[in-house]
Amino acid sequence: MLVIPSVDRSSCCQTMDHGQQTTHNSGSGGHCRLKLVDFQVHENHTSHETEGLSQKLLVLRRGKPFRVTLLFRDQSWNPHAENLVLQVILGHLSQKILVRFTDKLPSIYHWSATVLSGHVDLMAVTINVCSPVFSSVGLYKLLVHIESRRGRRSYAVGSFVLLYNPWLKGDPVYMPQDAQLQEYVKSDYGLVYMGTNINVSERPWSFGQYEPGVLEACLQLLQISPQHLDDQDQDFIRRADPVYLSRVVCSMVNNDDDMGILMGKWQGSYEGGVNPTAWSGSADILHRWVSSKFKPVCFGQCWVFASVLCTVMRVLGIPSRVVTVFNAAHDGNANMKIEEFYSSTGEKLNLSKDSIWNFHVWVESWMRRPDLGERFDGWQVVDPTPQEKSAGVYVCGPCPVAAVQQKVLRAQYDTPFIYASVDADVVRLIVRQGMVVGRTVDTLCVGQLIYTKSVDSDDPKNLTDTYKLTRPVSTRMCTRSSGEVSGREEDSTSVLDVSLKIEGKPTVGESIRLCINIKNNTFNKKVLMEHVNAQIKEYNSSPQESFWKVHQEVHMSPSEVLTLRHTIPPSEYESFVSSDDIVNVAVVMKDMVTEERVLETLEFNMTSPKITIEVEGGDSIQVRMEHTARVSFTNIFSKALNGAVLTVEGSGLLKDKQVERLTCLKPGEKIEKTVSFTANSTGTKVLMSTFSHDGSPTVVSRGFHKVKVTAAS
Repeated sequence: MLVIPSVDRSSCCQTMDHGQQTTHNSGSGGHCRLKLVDFQVHENHTSHETEGLSQKLLVLRRGKPFRVTLLFRDQSWNPHAENLVLQVILGHLSQKILVRFTDKLPSIYHWSATVLSGHVDLMAVTINVCSPVFSSVGLYKLLVHIESRRGRRSYAVGSFVLLYNPWLKGDPVYMPQDAQLQEYVKSDYGLVYMGTNINVSERPWSFGQYEPGVLEACLQLLQISPQHLDDQDQDFIRRADPVYLSRVVCSMVNNDDDMGILMGKWQGSYEGGVNPTAWSGSADILHRWVSSKFKPVCFGQCWVFASVLCTVMRVLGIPSRVVTVFNAAHDGNANMKIEEFYSSTGEKLNLSKDSIWNFHVWVESWMRRPDLGERFDGWQVVDPTPQEKSAGVYVCGPCPVAAVQQKVLRAQYDTPFIYASVDADVVRLIVRQGMVVGRTVDTLCVGQLIYTKSVDSDDPKNLTDTYKLTRPVSTRMCTRSSGEVSGREEDSTSVLDVSLKIEGKPTVGESIRLCINIKNNTFNKKVLMEHVNAQIKEYNSSPQESFWKVHQEVHMSPSEVLTLRHTIPPSEYESFVSSDDIVNVAVVMKDMVTEERVLETLEFNMTSPKITIEVEGGDSIQVRMEHTARVSFTNIFSKALNGAVLTVEGSGLLKDKQVERLTCLKPGEKIEKTVSFTANSTGTKVLMSTFSHDGSPTVVSRGFHKVKVTAAS
């Protein structure tokens, strides 16, 4: 409740927070008539589904009425002689609203302020204020004017935030199912899927929309966008449209064109910043960005960009979810084909401008698309990772998922790029001495699996069918080509069928078991040369040098089906493979008579040894109370690990990183760390732990543990 001080006539209206008001008197009259303003914050926040978003601001959703009670001092208000007028101000834009007496339901298409029967006496009045369903998102000022024939008294009584309203049918972001609203707007916890499609890993993420200062950071992001700085009034007006706003927010999550939140980095040292794999929540990133006066936070990669974008969109009221595409193509020349080059012995070569990321993470946001038509309403891809420019800016989307599935490439925005990401063909070329000696076309590899977190469950939801219609398998082979690398080869049918699989779940510390099946499609004997090659790569880059290879002669009878098995022991890869690395394996089978070569490839990640995190008393804890967690790692390897280091950290839980060190961790031994932590706000938090040792160039294992923080009872 706000106390309105009495001031002299020379006072002017100013920007107010909940503890400050001022008045401007024009005309004669005695003391200030307005004494108290009650914004009924708790009731309004509950009604508008905005509890916890701000402790300082009244947060409302557009198109839904909210209540404000005015209490008068000294003289009572005379509704027959004096009008109450509210004024809402957004930047230079303003709207005056005459307070009327009526029991009719307010329209959602224009501002209204009504007093219901029984909600007024001589010294107080409760006003139901309703914003239009197409109001602009932002921070509004609220003024109260009392007008009579003698003049006008004006009071700047405070501010309120207006957000999109996915609970309201007329709003373009309306989502009908309550379970989805809870998951895609109100939930502050999610999962990010990583790794490869044959060995999916996951990590929790705290979206943090209820952390202090996060809402304010999201509003500030809009205020310093290039669109707002170029034309403030036009930007305010266009913020009513979620399609427009999503492009603004998307471009502001990366810093490539503006004062955006995150700087990306994908290779080399992360000195001077944070390794992208170390982030576990959005709030810490947003707080650092604001406290640095909008300098970019170092560093981000695709899942960090996407998770921060998801936070901002949920805060602003647009239902959103984080989505992972496995085998996501980056089509550099926009021809819907991705070229990969291999040597004649199976080594993957870094010769292509195109690339396939083992996984790529973006956001889907829910909205109608009146600019495209009803068939494109629903989920839209919005990708903040800076890859290619759209209209001269590093922004991607919103692109209708339906347009991708139906291959309507003209649909705005950036549909060709998104379509290629999930459904491009992969052309693999075998190169020897600058000449193409083999060629395959794979129509199934790209976008092979698309995941998001399920509603109200930690299980993955498979979205692949929403992006891709079933396509026929088409693998074409070429042999004995004498063309150059850039040449075009004629197709022919292979006389050999080759498949490559991995047996079991590849786990660090255990042998990698490869299985190669070969079928001789002729009635002739075959003498083959088998080349198998294994390389390490990061999820978004070309492989490094080979760490293991095999070459051997293979003899096959007519029409024979042959199975070859190979084992890569831990001693062959332990000094190369870290917890975040991908293994690329390729086999080339060469017919020694015809010189036909057949290529088959496989990429997979290794499952890391487990870090155990246990919270005493369970995973539901109370805010501002001390709790204890025990963190441990057991050496499952066959050799001792020198310089063992176990770290524990948690944004909003631990102030500093906690570290435990051992000079030597013998096989079967355990390294442990007990930490005390206190949550400073409610919501979902994540404890994160890493294990490393001197014999590995990077982190060997990561562990995550979510805790639910509730208010003190």
